[in-house]
Amino acid sequence: MIEARRWPVVLLVLLVPWIDAPADVSTSTSERLRNGDVLLLRHAIAPGFGDPDNFRLGDCSTQRNLSDEGRQQAAAIGNWLRQHGITRAAVYSSQWCRCLETAELLDLGDVVALPALNSFFERPDDRSSNLTALRAFLADWQPGDMPLVLVTHQVTVTAMTGVFPGSGEGVVVSLGENGELQAPARAPFD
Repeated sequence: MIEARRWPVVLLVLLVPWIDAPADVSTSTSERLRNGDVLLLRHAIAPGFGDPDNFRLGDCSTQRNLSDEGRQQAAAIGNWLRQHGITRAAVYSSQWCRCLETAELLDLGDVVALPALNSFFERPDDRSSNLTALRAFLADWQPGDMPLVLVTHQVTVTAMTGVFPGSGEGVVVSLGENGELQAPARAPFD
């Protein structure tokens, strides 16, 4: 007879064959991107919070920008994507310098500024119009032979997916009707 204190171990051993092993998230992320899903990426590490009072769009000297660590992080994300088979992408970015630089450092292709990806953290009146424009962009998007990568801000990623990403963290999503995003999953880059 088995002693009572050993039951949890015995049950675990008996259940192991029915427990699925975790999926290879790296493979599923790159497969999803190759199959038409979209990567929403929060810009890489840019120390601080919000933007300075003298913030001006198009003038990086007035903005919170990537640190050296942030530049390394952005390049590492691009390397990770290439190592997982994503060598080219359609890359769109917020007009904020930290997003544009992140997008450029990914080195996946030309970067196109897309105002719908701009931050509304300190501009709450822009939230609705930005998200409406982003949904319209996504509704019109025709997946081609390259994945779509959108470099943006935490507030945009969270509003669109419900996920609160850290700096340099991505969320892979499927495109639904009318630009709605479905099946969000964090994209690991390590």
